[in-house]
Amino acid sequence: MKSTRTKFSVIVPVFNEASLIRPFLQHLRDRAPEAEIIVADGGSTDDTANLSVGFCDQLVRSEPNRAVQMNVGARAAHGDVLWFVHVDAEVPQGCLNEIARILDDPNVVGGYFRIRLPRYAVYRLTDTFAHYAGILLRMRCGDHGLFCRRRAFVDVGGFPEVPLMEDVEFFRLLRRRGRVICSQKRILASPRRYETVGQVRLTLAYGLITALYIFRVPHAKLAWIYRRICCKRRNPDLAG
Repeated sequence: MKSTRTKFSVIVPVFNEASLIRPFLQHLRDRAPEAEIIVADGGSTDDTANLSVGFCDQLVRSEPNRAVQMNVGARAAHGDVLWFVHVDAEVPQGCLNEIARILDDPNVVGGYFRIRLPRYAVYRLTDTFAHYAGILLRMRCGDHGLFCRRRAFVDVGGFPEVPLMEDVEFFRLLRRRGRVICSQKRILASPRRYETVGQVRLTLAYGLITALYIFRVPHAKLAWIYRRICCKRRNPDLAG
């Protein structure tokens, strides 16, 4: 599967990201010039939607729920491959060729990138621990830049429209359809959640929610816990 023959659609879920949206879309266009770019806006109350126009191929709108937004974006997409990317990420050079290389194996249904958090040693420790914990627990979150074949996306029914952990649920569904491969290329993830909530507070929150998820605590309860711990000190649009 060569990138020149494959049609890629990049779906970017957003909510109140006026300060980031244009620089990110310019960056994405530079790194993935062949891709169709779809911004899935969840009812932003700032200028996010307006600022996206002219910098993406499609702007779609839905209710403010990341799973719903990504599903709406996927339904609007024309690509053979769907790639879900967060607006505060920096994608690697040669990203489309890397995705095409991974999906060249017909037994592979999708994949994801390793993440790297910048600057401080604590972030390096966090992203390394999260990577190996994810392997052990067979879990991946959306900041890893999940991608898959359109057919696989349709077969699993898209992202479960739950209030939290929709990306982990989707990843697990995808793995049941075939192999899901980790690229050794890195997505540079923003540390803004850690800086707003607090490094220790957010790390403990993620650990607690992951543990409760494993023990099948309902998604609504997980979302309530997340909001209680993380959203009082920061913008709720960063949740999910």
